Amino acid sequence: MSRRLEFIPTSLSGLYSINRKPIKDQRGFLNRLFCAEEISEIGLKCPIVQINHTMTRQKGAIRGLHFQNTPYTETKIVTCIKGKVFDVAVDIRKNSPTFLQWHSEELSENNHVSLYIPDGFAHGFQALTNDCELLYMHSEFYQSAAEDALNVLDPRLSIEWPLEITEISERDSKHSMINLFKGIEI
Repeated sequence: MSRRLEFIPTSLSGLYSINRKPIKDQRGFLNRLFCAEEISEIGLKCPIVQINHTMTRQKGAIRGLHFQNTPYTETKIVTCIKGKVFDVAVDIRKNSPTFLQWHSEELSENNHVSLYIPDGFAHGFQALTNDCELLYMHSEFYQSAAEDALNVLDPRLSIEWPLEITEISERDSKHSMINLFKGIEI
Protein backbone atom coordinates (compact mmCIF):
# COMPACT_ATOMS: atom_id res chain seq x y z
CA MET A 1 0.00 0.00 0.00
CA SER A 2 1.24 3.48 -0.81
CA ARG A 3 1.52 5.51 2.39
CA ARG A 4 -0.22 8.85 1.97
CA LEU A 5 -0.17 9.94 5.64
CA GLU A 6 2.86 10.93 7.73
CA PHE A 7 2.36 11.13 11.52
CA ILE A 8 4.41 13.73 13.39
CA PRO A 9 4.32 13.42 17.22
CA THR A 10 3.79 16.67 19.13
CA SER A 11 5.07 17.53 22.61
CA LEU A 12 1.77 16.18 24.03
CA SER A 13 1.69 12.38 24.14
CA GLY A 14 -0.81 10.84 21.71
CA LEU A 15 -1.44 14.09 19.82
CA TYR A 16 -0.20 14.01 16.21
CA SER A 17 0.08 16.35 13.31
CA ILE A 18 -0.78 14.47 10.13
CA ASN A 19 0.99 15.53 6.95
CA ARG A 20 -1.03 14.32 4.00
CA LYS A 21 0.88 13.55 0.81
CA PRO A 22 -1.33 14.45 -2.14
CA ILE A 23 -0.84 12.99 -5.60
CA LYS A 24 -0.57 15.98 -7.93
CA ASP A 25 -0.59 16.55 -11.66
CA GLN A 26 -1.61 19.30 -14.10
CA ARG A 27 -5.32 18.74 -13.26
CA GLY A 28 -4.90 19.29 -9.51
CA PHE A 29 -4.52 16.70 -6.76
CA LEU A 30 -5.97 13.69 -4.96
CA ASN A 31 -5.64 13.98 -1.18
CA ARG A 32 -6.26 11.07 1.20
CA LEU A 33 -7.99 12.40 4.33
CA PHE A 34 -8.34 9.10 6.19
CA CYS A 35 -6.96 5.56 6.07
CA ALA A 36 -8.02 3.23 8.90
CA GLU A 37 -5.00 0.98 8.38
CA GLU A 38 -2.46 3.81 8.57
CA ILE A 39 -4.14 5.67 11.44
CA SER A 40 -4.40 2.51 13.54
CA GLU A 41 -0.59 2.73 13.85
CA ILE A 42 -0.94 5.79 16.13
CA GLY A 43 -3.74 4.45 18.27
CA LEU A 44 -7.13 4.74 16.57
CA LYS A 45 -8.67 1.32 17.14
CA CYS A 46 -12.35 2.21 16.88
CA PRO A 47 -14.20 3.24 13.74
CA ILE A 48 -15.00 6.78 12.67
CA VAL A 49 -18.74 7.00 13.42
CA GLN A 50 -19.51 10.61 12.54
CA ILE A 51 -18.13 13.28 10.21
CA ASN A 52 -19.07 16.93 10.73
CA HIS A 53 -18.49 19.94 8.49
CA THR A 54 -18.31 23.45 9.97
CA MET A 55 -18.04 26.88 8.41
CA THR A 56 -16.83 29.94 10.31
CA ARG A 57 -17.55 33.17 8.47
CA GLN A 58 -15.46 35.76 10.28
CA LYS A 59 -11.67 36.01 10.54
CA GLY A 60 -10.73 36.14 14.23
CA ALA A 61 -13.75 34.11 15.40
CA ILE A 62 -13.07 31.36 17.94
CA ARG A 63 -14.84 28.04 18.53
CA GLY A 64 -14.08 25.76 21.47
CA LEU A 65 -12.52 24.37 23.60
CA HIS A 66 -14.92 21.42 23.42
CA PHE A 67 -14.79 17.79 24.58
CA GLN A 68 -17.11 14.99 25.68
CA ASN A 69 -16.98 13.40 29.14
CA THR A 70 -16.70 9.69 29.94
CA PRO A 71 -18.05 7.33 28.73
CA TYR A 72 -18.40 9.30 25.47
CA THR A 73 -14.84 10.59 25.13
CA GLU A 74 -13.79 10.77 21.51
CA THR A 75 -10.86 10.86 19.18
CA LYS A 76 -11.08 13.54 16.48
CA ILE A 77 -9.24 14.11 13.24
CA VAL A 78 -9.57 17.75 12.18
CA THR A 79 -8.90 18.97 8.63
CA CYS A 80 -9.28 22.45 7.14
CA ILE A 81 -10.73 22.25 3.63
CA LYS A 82 -11.16 26.00 3.02
CA GLY A 83 -9.27 28.95 4.46
CA LYS A 84 -6.81 28.78 7.35
CA VAL A 85 -7.18 28.20 11.11
CA PHE A 86 -5.08 28.24 14.28
CA ASP A 87 -6.10 24.85 15.70
CA VAL A 88 -5.60 24.10 19.42
CA ALA A 89 -5.70 20.92 21.51
CA VAL A 90 -5.47 21.03 25.33
CA ASP A 91 -4.44 17.98 27.36
CA ILE A 92 -7.18 17.35 29.98
CA ARG A 93 -5.93 13.92 31.11
CA LYS A 94 -5.68 14.38 34.90
CA ASN A 95 -2.69 12.07 35.37
CA SER A 96 -0.77 13.30 32.34
CA PRO A 97 2.58 15.09 32.85
CA THR A 98 1.31 17.66 30.30
CA PHE A 99 -2.09 18.21 31.99
CA LEU A 100 -3.59 21.55 30.82
CA GLN A 101 -0.78 22.21 28.35
CA TRP A 102 -1.77 23.08 24.80
CA HIS A 103 -0.45 22.55 21.31
CA SER A 104 -1.39 24.45 18.15
CA GLU A 105 -1.12 23.76 14.45
CA GLU A 106 -1.95 25.93 11.49
CA LEU A 107 -4.36 23.98 9.31
CA SER A 108 -5.21 25.26 5.85
CA GLU A 109 -6.62 24.20 2.53
CA ASN A 110 -3.11 24.51 1.09
CA ASN A 111 -0.76 22.92 3.63
CA HIS A 112 -2.33 19.41 3.69
CA VAL A 113 -2.03 19.08 7.49
CA SER A 114 -4.62 17.55 9.82
CA LEU A 115 -4.59 17.19 13.60
CA TYR A 116 -5.16 13.82 15.29
CA ILE A 117 -6.67 14.54 18.72
CA PRO A 118 -7.03 11.47 20.98
CA ASP A 119 -9.42 10.94 23.89
CA GLY A 120 -8.54 13.23 26.77
CA PHE A 121 -8.11 16.49 24.88
CA ALA A 122 -10.24 19.61 24.48
CA HIS A 123 -10.28 21.18 21.02
CA GLY A 124 -10.87 24.63 19.57
CA PHE A 125 -9.69 26.96 16.83
CA GLN A 126 -9.48 30.54 15.62
CA ALA A 127 -10.28 31.41 12.01
CA LEU A 128 -7.31 33.14 10.36
CA THR A 129 -9.28 33.91 7.20
CA ASN A 130 -12.93 34.53 6.40
CA ASP A 131 -15.18 31.60 5.48
CA CYS A 132 -13.10 28.77 7.01
CA GLU A 133 -14.43 25.24 6.60
CA LEU A 134 -13.35 22.26 8.69
CA LEU A 135 -14.09 18.54 8.55
CA TYR A 136 -14.18 16.67 11.86
CA MET A 137 -14.01 12.87 11.97
CA HIS A 138 -15.23 11.49 15.32
CA SER A 139 -14.80 8.08 16.96
CA GLU A 140 -17.91 8.59 19.13
CA PHE A 141 -21.40 9.86 18.49
CA TYR A 142 -22.25 13.32 19.82
CA GLN A 143 -23.97 13.15 23.22
CA SER A 144 -25.33 16.50 24.44
CA ALA A 145 -25.39 15.29 28.07
CA ALA A 146 -21.65 14.52 27.86
CA GLU A 147 -20.68 17.82 26.23
CA ASP A 148 -18.25 20.03 28.15
CA ALA A 149 -15.68 22.75 27.47
CA LEU A 150 -12.85 24.88 28.78
CA ASN A 151 -13.01 28.67 28.46
CA VAL A 152 -10.81 29.82 25.55
CA LEU A 153 -9.78 32.92 27.53
CA ASP A 154 -8.83 31.13 30.74
CA PRO A 155 -5.59 32.70 32.02
CA ARG A 156 -4.53 29.33 33.47
CA LEU A 157 -4.29 28.01 29.90
CA SER A 158 -2.60 31.15 28.51
CA ILE A 159 -3.43 30.29 24.91
CA GLU A 160 -1.74 32.78 22.62
CA TRP A 161 -4.48 33.40 20.06
CA PRO A 162 -2.78 34.97 17.02
CA LEU A 163 -5.52 37.47 16.15
CA GLU A 164 -7.82 39.76 18.07
CA ILE A 165 -10.97 37.79 18.88
CA THR A 166 -13.75 39.12 16.68
CA GLU A 167 -16.49 36.69 17.64
CA ILE A 168 -17.21 33.92 20.13
CA SER A 169 -20.53 32.20 20.78
CA GLU A 170 -22.48 33.11 23.90
CA ARG A 171 -22.24 29.48 25.02
CA ASP A 172 -18.45 29.36 24.59
CA SER A 173 -17.92 32.71 26.33
CA LYS A 174 -19.82 31.49 29.42
CA HIS A 175 -17.70 28.43 30.17
CA SER A 176 -16.22 28.87 33.64
CA MET A 177 -12.58 29.52 34.32
CA ILE A 178 -10.47 26.71 35.79
CA ASN A 179 -10.39 26.63 39.57
CA LEU A 180 -11.37 23.04 40.06
CA PHE A 181 -11.15 20.64 37.17
CA LYS A 182 -13.36 17.59 37.58
CA GLY A 183 -12.75 17.56 41.33
CA ILE A 184 -9.00 18.22 41.18
CA GLU A 185 -7.87 21.56 42.53
CA ILE A 186 -5.23 23.10 40.32
